[in-house]
Amino acid sequence: MSNNAAIVDISQTANKFRSSIVLQAENKYIDVKSILGLFTTLVGNHAYELHVHGPDADEAKAAMAEVFAKHNLNVKVVSE
Repeated sequence: MSNNAAIVDISQTANKFRSSIVLQAENKYIDVKSILGLFTTLVGNHAYELHVHGPDADEAKAAMAEVFAKHNLNVKVVSE
């Protein structure tokens, strides 16, 4: 995926929260608050897992699931 709008949208959404929001792609872990990390990771049709930890994790999970779905990205939000 080289959809710049999606990457910016994902990063901006993640930055609204205090929680740690990490995307797992195979054996790599990327902080979704990092636009550069997203550019190097969101390629191809991988299945991704999203790990969210922190004081506003529930709200962050809901918002992130929504933004990934909006851009048709296959992301599973992992409940710890």
